[in-house]
Amino acid sequence: MLIDTNKKGVILKPFSIALCCLLLVGCASKEPLTQQKLTKKTAPKTLRDLEELPQEAFAYSFFQDAHSIGDIDSFVQDYFRVWNLQKISIDPDEAMWAFESFDANNSYSMTLQALEEDFFRSQKQNCNLSRYGTINKNAITLKTLNLRAMPTDEPLFLDPKKAGEGYPFDYLQNSLIAANKPLFVSHYSADKKWVFVETSFGFGWLKSRDIAYIDEKYTDIWQKAKQVFLLKDGVAINDAQGHYLFDSRVGMVLPLIDEDAKNYYVLTVSADKADKPYYNRSAISKKIASSHLLKFEKKSIDAVLGELQKGRYGWGGIYEQRDCSATLRDFFTPFGLWLPRNSSSQSKVGKVISLKGMRDAQKLQIIKQQAKPFSTLLYKPGHIALYVGTFNDQVVIFQNVWGVKTKKGEKEGRYIVAKPVFSTLELGKELDDFDPKASMLFKLESMNILDSSAF
Repeated sequence: MLIDTNKKGVILKPFSIALCCLLLVGCASKEPLTQQKLTKKTAPKTLRDLEELPQEAFAYSFFQDAHSIGDIDSFVQDYFRVWNLQKISIDPDEAMWAFESFDANNSYSMTLQALEEDFFRSQKQNCNLSRYGTINKNAITLKTLNLRAMPTDEPLFLDPKKAGEGYPFDYLQNSLIAANKPLFVSHYSADKKWVFVETSFGFGWLKSRDIAYIDEKYTDIWQKAKQVFLLKDGVAINDAQGHYLFDSRVGMVLPLIDEDAKNYYVLTVSADKADKPYYNRSAISKKIASSHLLKFEKKSIDAVLGELQKGRYGWGGIYEQRDCSATLRDFFTPFGLWLPRNSSSQSKVGKVISLKGMRDAQKLQIIKQQAKPFSTLLYKPGHIALYVGTFNDQVVIFQNVWGVKTKKGEKEGRYIVAKPVFSTLELGKELDDFDPKASMLFKLESMNILDSSAF
């Protein structure tokens, strides 16, 4: 894997270099904003932690007794919260946060050119804020969707010349929302292409064609039904006639209608020709789902984490992948433990133990003494990870991470990881340009234990 720096390294063979030079002469009249340069220097193919630490959950310490860490009633209340609102609970000023954070002075487009003021002016006008809170209706997603901070698919990057900015960090990407998730609709954009919605864990803009309004009769049925928890990503879910609806995802929850020896039959929603909800009966194999909360035990933990490991890193759920906090949300869902969306909010759930102002050795000692494997979160500003136990007396975490921060002189860079891994709190420590002051351990501020049986 290459080190992503201000001037990103690329390894090419001589023939490829010559070919690239010809292409660049033909299609570029000036140096690209990314300032890429060719180099012969290579980074290690993998990091030491990923070679020396087991990359399977079952290799780490587990408690002996299977038990519950979630409660179905509390989970359902949180999960379906927005279907029980009378009006949207998000303040209009909060809904427009992106216009306070980004402008023509700090934002770049997909072509890595600075965004112009006209972009922000047109987006703000399309937000149609004068109509805020005029719909106030329950709805549901028809497929997996991107929740956006502005009513547009266009990405917004910060300065791509800086390490850790630019692709894939589209700051208008709030989150990914799975198919058939509860929504509460505030209003339409001026062009009617978008709706502003509140979900159980976030808010933002969705394409209006990709949702359906749902009557109170069905929201009641949906909430009161026994829930089926999906345990597999990427399995096609069809209607009774075999027509494709959407893909399964770990963290998806659907209401149970019936079951037989092999399948659960769940209620799903698609849209008919009049854009009204069409209620389907969909079969889901019992091999990829559970109609009860999973017990917190070795077999279940390993199965869910193993499935999440198959994914890649996706900022805000971009490309239907997961980032650090989404990985933890989806991990805990089949156990009936609801978590908020972002890392900062997640770090405040359960029993919180502050690690601020401590030396690294003291932090490690407290983690070893008090943290509970697979139910303790470790938090630094902007990132969160799952404590899984120790290996050769080293604290080990499970984290979905973009990369390791590096620094050579004043130049920052990234060693790209871009996937969920088991690692120490100093992943990449062996790199020549590893920045110890940017490590997870150095910046660690708190840990929080989610399992109430440990309190």
